[in-house]
Amino acid sequence: MTRINTNVSSLVAQNRLQASNEDLQTALTRLSTGLRINSGADDPAGLIASEALRSEVTSLGRAISNTRRASQIISTADSALGQVSNLLNDVRGLVVEAANNGALSKEEIAANQLQIDSSLEAINRIAQTTTFQGRKLLDGSLDFVSTAGTVDSIRDVNIDQANLGITGQIDVEVVVQSEATQATVTTGGFSPAAPASVSFGSSTTADINGESIDIVGPEGFTSVAFVDDPNNSNTGVVSYDDTTGVLTVTGNFTGDSANPGEADADASAVAIQNLISAEDGFSASGTAVAGTPAALPTDVTADVAFQIDAIAEGSEFNNVQIEFIDLNDATADDAATASFDEEQKILTVTFNSQAATPTNRDYAAIATAIDAVQDDEGTNLFTSTNNSGSNAFVAPESPLTTANTGGEVLLDDLVFQLNGASGAETFNFAGGTGQDQIAAAINLVSDSTGISASTATGQLQFTSTAYGSEALINIDVINEGTSGTFESSLAETRATGQDIVATVNGVEANGRANTLSINTSSLDLEVTVDDGSSANFSFSITGGGALFQLGPDVTSNQQARLGIGSLSTGQLGGANGRLYELGSGQAKSLTNDVNGAASVIDEVIDKVTSLRGRLGAFQATSLESNLVSLNETLANLEEAESSIRDADFAQESANLTRAQILVQSGTNVLSLANQNPQNVLSLLG
Repeated sequence: MTRINTNVSSLVAQNRLQASNEDLQTALTRLSTGLRINSGADDPAGLIASEALRSEVTSLGRAISNTRRASQIISTADSALGQVSNLLNDVRGLVVEAANNGALSKEEIAANQLQIDSSLEAINRIAQTTTFQGRKLLDGSLDFVSTAGTVDSIRDVNIDQANLGITGQIDVEVVVQSEATQATVTTGGFSPAAPASVSFGSSTTADINGESIDIVGPEGFTSVAFVDDPNNSNTGVVSYDDTTGVLTVTGNFTGDSANPGEADADASAVAIQNLISAEDGFSASGTAVAGTPAALPTDVTADVAFQIDAIAEGSEFNNVQIEFIDLNDATADDAATASFDEEQKILTVTFNSQAATPTNRDYAAIATAIDAVQDDEGTNLFTSTNNSGSNAFVAPESPLTTANTGGEVLLDDLVFQLNGASGAETFNFAGGTGQDQIAAAINLVSDSTGISASTATGQLQFTSTAYGSEALINIDVINEGTSGTFESSLAETRATGQDIVATVNGVEANGRANTLSINTSSLDLEVTVDDGSSANFSFSITGGGALFQLGPDVTSNQQARLGIGSLSTGQLGGANGRLYELGSGQAKSLTNDVNGAASVIDEVIDKVTSLRGRLGAFQATSLESNLVSLNETLANLEEAESSIRDADFAQESANLTRAQILVQSGTNVLSLANQNPQNVLSLLG
């Protein structure tokens, strides 16, 4: 059909041409922008996904920037810590050199002290001037704030990291299942314990005519022999045989030949008492009066005149020396006194043989003085036994000692090697050496072995100075005499201590000696408690720390809070003291306590090294690994976003060519369609 009012072919050609123009415009837009999606109409779902990915890409880019910034801060702090470590090593060398005071002059030690003072000042300066963009890093402003200082049983605490969450606080509860212990070994290979004692002189009581005479003689005096001499009508005779220890009293006890049954007056009790008192080294006293004996007295055996015993059993009072000092002053009448020098183990008894009052110079007075001796705590140390009555005291001629009467001494010679965590020493003791002497020898080198010894339990006990599984006692008996029982009495030859066992917020902590530590996603800390403490405790971390945003989302699990403590000399230190104490005039200066200075500097070096290691670990594991992960995630997200939003130039170029051809052909077709109505004119002609 031929119509002129409606040119259907033209309409169709127009529509197709319009569509081709739109395709051409789309291809041109995508090729010019490089984007497949230039508006929401291009791909609504794709636009939403693309914008979400773009947001994540932006956040990841900032997280990467944050991580790099954090790494730069840690590097800055580590560089300063490296300088502090160098200064501390120099200080340690100066301390070791100053310990050689037998070879160094006072001027050289003073010069070392000046160098130490300068190093301490430098450390304080580094702590105050180490900054990053104006923020100080090592002055303690980046350390955590906690209430751990209020816990009595905590000796030291290091909070490395803590996630304080949205509340800004984390509570720490520590439950101790078992405390750290020292290594211990005991041995009972010694002679039985007894109260140490010493005795001197001999004493006895003789009955003459019903009257008592107390006789005191020298050491070795064993007995009194009475000899009847009927022909002796004048004076009785007393003689002493120091070889047999027999004191012989000769007199007319039964009467002479001229007068049987009538004894002489020289055989009376008072006469015999006077004769014995006149004998050198003897004294006699009693209640004898003038009279004659009715019969020959019976021979008597002498006993110990005086004995001194330690109240406590054991070797503590072995080899105590007893010194008697006679004032020999007729003008004084003071009672006897006694004192004990615990360090020198000397019991000194002072008396006056010329005292006017007999009770101030007799054996009873000496006993009273010795019984009154006490230690600093008011405990009596000695007790005495007086078998000499009220006789005038006669001091022994030879020096007195308790020797090894207290027991607890080696039964034979002994050689053993003692190994501890700090080193080994070999000891050689002769038979008869007491427990206290062995303990003293071991304690003398305890800093070299890490082992101390005591006899408080009645046995010799070896104890490691350190706590935990690294504390060691190993006893190797190299040689012991056949009578010795030291080795056979050892409870064990090798022992170690036990580490503390505890939980922190329900998490099993790592225990090392008295130190416990945990490292979780929310908390990384190390706490050292008092030696052997088993007390539970709790504290709170209420703030502080350097907060690093390491992830694309502002959430606590994508943040890290790191604590960096102060490096000032007033804060650096531990259980042995603080670094400032090494300065001039301080408690641990080179002239006051060089050994203490060595302990402090070793502890400080360990602490600074630990801080450097902790920062290095955070940088290497947390920051660098986070940076690699973020970069990889960023690349993947950018790739995903590109696949959604970016234009494919090969495809869009083909689309452009196609659209261009369709536009051109559509234009030609529309031109032809518009000419169709003109064909009607041929019908009218």
